[in-house]
Amino acid sequence: MSTSHAAHPDRLLPADPGTRDIARRLLAGVEDLPIISPHGHLDPTMFTTNDAFPDPTTLLISPDHYLTRVLHSAGHELSELGVGGHEADPREGWRIFCSNFDLYTGTATGYWVEQEFEHVFGINPDRISAENADTIYDELAEILARPDFRPRALAEEFKLEVLATTDDPLDDLAPHKELAADPTFTTRVLPTFRPDAYTEMYKPEFADKVQQLIDTAGDGQTGFEGYLRAMRYRRQYFIDAGATSADHGTHDADTTPLTNAEAQKLLDKGLRGEATFAEALAFEANMTYRFAEMSQDDGLVMTLHPGSYRNHSTSAFEKYGADIGHDIPFQMEYTRPLQPMLSAFGENKDFHFVIFTMDETTFSREIAPLAGYYPSVYAGAPWWFIDEIDAMNRFRQATTGTMGFSRYSGFIDDTRAYCSIPARHNTSRRVEANYLARLVAEHRITEDRAADIIVDLIDASPRRVFKL
Repeated sequence: MSTSHAAHPDRLLPADPGTRDIARRLLAGVEDLPIISPHGHLDPTMFTTNDAFPDPTTLLISPDHYLTRVLHSAGHELSELGVGGHEADPREGWRIFCSNFDLYTGTATGYWVEQEFEHVFGINPDRISAENADTIYDELAEILARPDFRPRALAEEFKLEVLATTDDPLDDLAPHKELAADPTFTTRVLPTFRPDAYTEMYKPEFADKVQQLIDTAGDGQTGFEGYLRAMRYRRQYFIDAGATSADHGTHDADTTPLTNAEAQKLLDKGLRGEATFAEALAFEANMTYRFAEMSQDDGLVMTLHPGSYRNHSTSAFEKYGADIGHDIPFQMEYTRPLQPMLSAFGENKDFHFVIFTMDETTFSREIAPLAGYYPSVYAGAPWWFIDEIDAMNRFRQATTGTMGFSRYSGFIDDTRAYCSIPARHNTSRRVEANYLARLVAEHRITEDRAADIIVDLIDASPRRVFKL
């Protein structure tokens, strides 16, 4: 039996013995519930091919920018870790990781990866060091070669009931269709409509993307009207393939609408490559408003996560591309930018709008009050840079007094690292047990009520909010 601190049954639970006992009881009611993952970035073909994972580095390190950015900050080249399609010796990348494992101490990433080692692979994370790097690599390689460590078997082991991917509007969604038609695979793998590449006029590929999009509708319409029709057409394609949500990563939260004539002028400039950054943002804001209108009509849940300076390092982007860990948060505002959209659609309880943020100062000031009034609005779980243990606790404290528990999205793991999914969801369950136990200990709610609430937070909320 492991003696690792990562195996301690009271990890993340309150230090006070009386409160900890309450948290233990609350956790026992949800710890073994199935995993509902309504937003993430896994490739669905991993389940159709069901191939063995190639090696520990390719599985655990290369695709996980939470891990690689820490090593990059210590001076290691991302190419050494196989990032961005660069060929690298996986064993050498593993040695770099193990030699620098102390850098993760105190971070959410460090906690999750220790949980993976302990609970997914059965390896004591206290053994991770430069001296043990090759030994652990070989142990993991043997585990990955086993049939019970193929993607499908792990989905069953993880109790993964729902997994949403993030998909380009022009994707044919063939893997999703194949999985949906396969009675031997019970996990629901749902596509998510992610149209950013077709709205970001400030990106050089915008014109080509838009033309491809308009061509897919096949009705001969052009211009902004054809663009909108093509968006609606592709959204319906996703719905027919099982999608329940559309995800939008905008620069900011502006939702100021434009007339069709105004939007057409901006679209023409964007297609010629002549739009200023301010004009591009105005077009994006208009499309955020239009997407809300579409969601009200077709029922797709709309999630919004603005406030990231994408590809902050120009040199890293040129070498490795996007999504490799150098998207950096900036200060955000929500109340005024969202007002046009919420005034138009926010009173409709059938329109579900989930707000995420990387600026946690907005939780109590703006997001909780918005979710506490508008029947359409839900506060997204702490996400990306704030999906760590202390920030999760701060989220509960910042939002619950204003909006209660019912306006919460359910936990979002947002991961490209498959084996981190159970660790992340277990973390959320322990944080919720911790918070609710304190309310019980302070005689603010009964334990019976807390037991009902934690089940709702873990299981019913994501089903309800994401229309699952």
